[in-house]
Amino acid sequence: MEDDIAWILLIGAIAAEITATSTLKLSAGLTRLLPTVVVAVGYNLSFVLLAQALKGHLQVSVAYAIWCGVGTAAIAVIGMVALNEPLTAAKTLGILMIIGGVVTLSLAGAQ
Repeated sequence: MEDDIAWILLIGAIAAEITATSTLKLSAGLTRLLPTVVVAVGYNLSFVLLAQALKGHLQVSVAYAIWCGVGTAAIAVIGMVALNEPLTAAKTLGILMIIGGVVTLSLAGAQ
């Protein structure tokens, strides 16, 4: 049960980080109040949830890799879908490599 809670906290940390990073563009260099507040709250919440997740049995190397990797891949997709950023072969390969790395680290951490 404790492991399940740690994974739920990690998912929450990822969601908060994705929200904060996605809102950075809307903040216009942190000059618009509401988006800037969302960025600040999102990043702070993300670190708090990640820290709480690590109190469980998650290995820091695995949890951090998943947090970074999923966040990075999600932001790349959000950029392409919501911000009309181009989808290139290099971006596609990079996202696939991130996913592969996260899966590899997750499997290695389970041993």
